[in-house]
This record gives sequence, structure tokens and C-alpha cells, in this order.
Amino acid sequence: MEELYLVTGAAGHLGNTIVRKLLAAHKEVRAFIIPGDNMPLTSDLLTVIEGDVCDKKSLKPFFANRGNKKTYVIHCAGIVSIASKYQQKVYDVNVNGTKNVLDLCLAEKVDKVVHVSSVHAIAELPAGQTIKETSTFDSDKVVGLYAKTKAEASAYALSLADKGLDISIVHPSGIIGPYDYGHGHLQQLIIDYMNHGLTAIVKGGYDFVDVRDVAAGIIACCQKGRKGECYLLTNQYYSVFEIMKLLHEITGRKEIKTVLPMWFAKMSAPLAEIYYKIKKQPPLYTSYSLYTLTSNALFSHEKATKELNYQPRPLQETLQDTVDWLVEVKKIKPYKK
Repeated sequence: MEELYLVTGAAGHLGNTIVRKLLAAHKEVRAFIIPGDNMPLTSDLLTVIEGDVCDKKSLKPFFANRGNKKTYVIHCAGIVSIASKYQQKVYDVNVNGTKNVLDLCLAEKVDKVVHVSSVHAIAELPAGQTIKETSTFDSDKVVGLYAKTKAEASAYALSLADKGLDISIVHPSGIIGPYDYGHGHLQQLIIDYMNHGLTAIVKGGYDFVDVRDVAAGIIACCQKGRKGECYLLTNQYYSVFEIMKLLHEITGRKEIKTVLPMWFAKMSAPLAEIYYKIKKQPPLYTSYSLYTLTSNALFSHEKATKELNYQPRPLQETLQDTVDWLVEVKKIKPYKK
């Protein structure tokens, strides 16, 4: 049977990487993007449909005229926010937009859905305890608007499994890697470092994972993911200092040795948000991102490895490829080690 993949948020960092992998495997893809967004890929196998997940009517063409093709829906449209203040748009897209997409998946009787959530949707455990998959989500037990929206959307997604929808949920950690045509926070960190705009870093760290590994895990989940099951697509913990040291080793750029104490970073975070808003750049740190860098980021991807053959790569390879891609697309100047 012919296969058709429907990907929401297809112009985003994760979305376009998923589409890239599917096209490389000669799969037919429909990409759903916001009007005005740039879809960086072209192919005879690719159809681009513009619309807004918050507008259910605009989603109808995305699902129409599928014939007898086996249909997989990958829902990764969403807004990643580290802002401290409440933003209605984040809730509208991450919760109401998800409900619109998943309701249509049920009504249109698609064969399989993979909903892209986040590790932030899972309640944090005390330091030292390993966080694994859960089957219950409670927005009151997670911190920050982004986490709360992801928890609420995940709970809704699982409720549809009980109504007959073959849906699985994946929970990536901090995504990093090439093909980010937007303004991702981690990409901005690398750009600032490479352009000599970074003079100090903060303590802390997180679980960072290659976007290509997450994309591969999601595609594998389409084929192997069990109905109503969740899978952590994570890697391992890296401190900010380790990331910058790796970048120094890869590029030969001056090593950053100034590490700001967390109390100072937290005190200056509100000013940093204002500063980057004026510059129209994503902030490198906010009160919420600083909380994340000090939270328990000990995750296990054992279930995904066992069931989906998920194999994350070392961060050094990710950083090398990201820097090389940034040079290729002229976001940074070539470097000589």
C-alpha cells in the first residue's frame, strides 16, 4: 500500500528535518506551514499546504484527497517558549491547535499519529532520580507556560487513544543541530560564540539531542510506536561549559572561561529579556531557561532504544555539523582551526 506522511510545523527546525528524511527515503509528504513561512525543501514528492493549526477550517485541505494511501500524521507544530511572561499565542497553538489537528485525525480516520510533545510535559523528579515515560500528565505539576501547554496537549492526545485513534507520543529533550532556518535559542548561542559576541556563560546544563536523531525516532515511531504509548527521545546531560569547550575544540575559537554565578544570572535575566527583545533576537537566557538549566535533566531513552531502535549520536558530532551548516548558509563566517 502507498504511504502518505502529513507533517505539521514542517518549516520549523524539527519539522523540516523530518520532511528532509522522509524525502530522502522517497516518501510522499504533505507539509503544513504557516502562510509566509519559508519551506526550505522542494521535491516532486512534496506538497506544501498553508494554513494555521488554530484555524480548523484551514486544516481541511491538509487531510483531503488521500485516496487509499496509508496515512501517517506527524504533529510537530508548536511554539517553544522560554519567555517568563504569559503568552496567549503559545497556549492557542500548543493546546487548541493540537486539539484541532488530533480531532481531525480521528474524524478523518488516519492510520497512525505521532504527537510531538516534550520532556517538559513530564513532572520533574528529585535530583538524581531518572525520569522515564508516564501515562498521566498534569499541567499543575510542571513549571512554566511551555511545559504546562505540552502537558495539557499530551493528556488530550492520550484521551483520543481511548476513542480508537492509533496515536503515540514522543518527548524530545533540548533539540540542537543543523537545518534551523529560524531563530532557535541554542543556535543563537553558537552564532554569538562564533561571532565573538559571547564573553561569559552560566552554570548548569541540560539533556541536548540532535534534531536528526529525534526526526529518525519520530519516523520509526510511525512504524513501530505502540498505540497509547509514550517514548522519550533524549540523549544525555551536558553542562553549558562542556558545550562551549567542545565548540572551542571544534573551531579553535577562544575558550570562554568566565562562568556567571546563578544568582547573578537570575538577577539580570529580566534585563536580558528586554535587551534581546530590542535586538529582535531570541534571548540566550530568561528566568525560565535558568530554571531549566538547574532542573533534574536525567532522562532515560531506554524504551525508545528498545522499541524504536533509537540511537542518539555524541554531541560533538552534532556541534561539528551545526557549525559547518551555519557556515554553508552564511549565518557565520568560515573558521580556521
